[in-house]
Amino acid sequence: MKILAIDKILPTATEENVRGVVIPEALHTWVLYTKEIVREAYFRKDRPGVVLVLECASVDEAKTLLKTFPMVRAGVVDFDVIPLGHFVPFGTLLDKSLLTAMAD
Repeated sequence: MKILAIDKILPTATEENVRGVVIPEALHTWVLYTKEIVREAYFRKDRPGVVLVLECASVDEAKTLLKTFPMVRAGVVDFDVIPLGHFVPFGTLLDKSLLTAMAD
């Protein structure tokens, strides 16, 4: 299951406690990336922070996994967790004859 994890910077975050965990956070993310659990990682352009795309069996597994991140354990960030799926409405929005014509 594909999971979107969007960080939330907590009020307890300070430059000092972020600096203390940023390298372990990067290493942890890299290890999960090499295990194909973190499938994509992005820096946000609108504010400091990250967005991760995870591959997990369930939302609960993703939440458990995110608790292992050094910044979460340090009380610096938390994550909103959003399960993703295929965009199903295409079939209901598009006429089947149009789809058939495009496939030819």
